[in-house]
Amino acid sequence: MRLIHTSDWHLGRSFHGASLVDAQAAYLDHLVEVVRSERVDAVLVSGDVYDRALPGPTSVALLDETLVRLRDAGAQVVLSAGNHDSAVRLGFGSRVLEHGGVHIRAAVESIGTPVLLDGVAVYPLPYLEPALAAPLLDASEATHAGVLRAAMRRVHADLATRGTPGVVMAHAFVVGSATSDSERDISVGGASAVPASTFRGLSYAALGHLHGAQRVGDLGRYSGSPVAMSFSEADHRKSSVLIEVDGDAVSTTLVDAPVARPLARLRGTLDDLLADPELGHAEQSWCQVTLTDTARPLGAMDRLRRRFPHTVQLLFDQPVTQLRVDGYTSKIAGKDTLDLCCDFLQHTRGGSGATDAERTLLRQAVEQVRLGRDAADGPDRVHTVDGVA
Repeated sequence: MRLIHTSDWHLGRSFHGASLVDAQAAYLDHLVEVVRSERVDAVLVSGDVYDRALPGPTSVALLDETLVRLRDAGAQVVLSAGNHDSAVRLGFGSRVLEHGGVHIRAAVESIGTPVLLDGVAVYPLPYLEPALAAPLLDASEATHAGVLRAAMRRVHADLATRGTPGVVMAHAFVVGSATSDSERDISVGGASAVPASTFRGLSYAALGHLHGAQRVGDLGRYSGSPVAMSFSEADHRKSSVLIEVDGDAVSTTLVDAPVARPLARLRGTLDDLLADPELGHAEQSWCQVTLTDTARPLGAMDRLRRRFPHTVQLLFDQPVTQLRVDGYTSKIAGKDTLDLCCDFLQHTRGGSGATDAERTLLRQAVEQVRLGRDAADGPDRVHTVDGVA
């Protein structure tokens, strides 16, 4: 039996305002090809199929098309609901779809009823919100660990009657696993972590929720998200997990996912970054740029995008200047508006005065304010800028 484990598609997600639909579609094209070339029997999707409870039409259409193509390629499909999914909406039509080889498990009531493949029992566990799931599962405590222990009791009770290898699918945060910035916090009173021992007794745990691919002891893996969703994932290896189950023996192989556009995190002064020949790779990457200039350069984003057109996040790391109110206010008396603006700019950025271009912009701003006030107050008021009436 050959399975492929994936999770956290987050269909409908954007990356700093840029749509990820093309990258997600490219991954799903790749997944169909892997199913066909590797003769995969079933695809396991461990939660967060959609990015939000009310998915947009494009996301729904992409999922619909993908399910048809995966079935045409010869694989059954097992999907479980994640914390981003609406259990009711994702689970709509699940009983009908099951007859066609698409198994969607989103309801607590389905826990303990496996999807029976050829010689393997797959137990999909939808995301369990502790406060809601605990009474339904007779859990001893309304925590993530408590409800998953209760769910696994049902799984073990059923598996004991089967005499076949068991695979569990779960959407949870296992103790000791590495997180990233793009995962939604599922903590309740700080208690979101689940011990790895919760999933003992199964041949493999196909985990979802964390976006970095990683092994969880000898129990199973997080497949990770197939597409990066934050710059904290810049060093991730995006992949799916090809699983071969042969009796009690289970082997896994990572299958690299296509990278539509890599991520690059750049740091330095603006002039250095624009001139550095070693940064050619970043010209086609999504870029996060942290500037270390003492003063914030004028038009920094526009200048960066001329070389790095896919810069989507601009940060500044400058020395912290301690503002001394008494030292600044003592210099106000007798100065006109433009000089006050330039002095304030110099004061707040540690002594770096306004450039000629900045002074021109400030002059224009002051003049626009003056004209606006003149229009509001009538023709009799006269203001001066740099002593000029």
